Amino acid sequence: MTEGDVTLRFWGVRGSIPVCSPETRRGGGNTACVEVRCGGRIVILDAGSGIREAGLALREEKAKEADIFLTLAHWDHIIGLPFYKPLFCSGMATTVWSGHLAGIMTTRELVKDLMRAPFLPVGPEVFCGDVDYRDFKAGEEIQLGDSVLIKTRSLKHPGGAIGYRVEHGGRAIAYVTDTEHEPGELDANVLELIEGADLMIYDCTYTEEEFALYRGYGHSTWLQRAELCRAANTKRLAIFHHYPGRSDDQLDAMETAARADFPGAFAARDGMFVKI
Repeated sequence: MTEGDVTLRFWGVRGSIPVCSPETRRGGGNTACVEVRCGGRIVILDAGSGIREAGLALREEKAKEADIFLTLAHWDHIIGLPFYKPLFCSGMATTVWSGHLAGIMTTRELVKDLMRAPFLPVGPEVFCGDVDYRDFKAGEEIQLGDSVLIKTRSLKHPGGAIGYRVEHGGRAIAYVTDTEHEPGELDANVLELIEGADLMIYDCTYTEEEFALYRGYGHSTWLQRAELCRAANTKRLAIFHHYPGRSDDQLDAMETAARADFPGAFAARDGMFVKI
């Protein structure tokens, strides 16, 4: 991998709750976690159950540093953090970032509240890795090293959420999960994040028929995603945050329909590797 390369791996693609059944084996059952490699820099988007496997892989390769950016603090996006191996291993630095609770709770307080009795037997004081906590406000830009820029925008979700745009070497990935659209409207914050992006990872929890039944839950559809991509000249789109009851066959059918409408679409699956 050269310094200008951008690659990503989907460690968790499911929404709401992890699932495990023969009907979801191909799509995967872990909740949200995406690893982005920008040259030598490692950015992890969300800490759902998929981050456990991500941490084991990073430990195996003896990675030295990673930044974890949380979109929100609902269980499916943070449940894997206490099981992220590098937090418990000396020799690797981890920085955890959050912005959706700015002014309400710091990132350090969020992690401490996640890891407390009676829910877990130990708290973050047991971490022996080099762990740092950073806070930001939606709309801020975060520079990682000399070559990675993270742009942030607020998303429409109960309790708040953050969308991210990761830029490196002239390439851009937009991570827009847990957001609800208004029918007939295109969200200005989302458009800013995805403008000209090489890839948008988007919340496609529902079909159009299901969306009508779950207004106010904070999620969207693949058809809305296609409209956004066309408006913002986005090159590819990853269908993400799959409904926990969505079977592999149903996911395949959704992917086929999405590709017919927008050729750059594909369904994200656990373990999938993508080079930008």
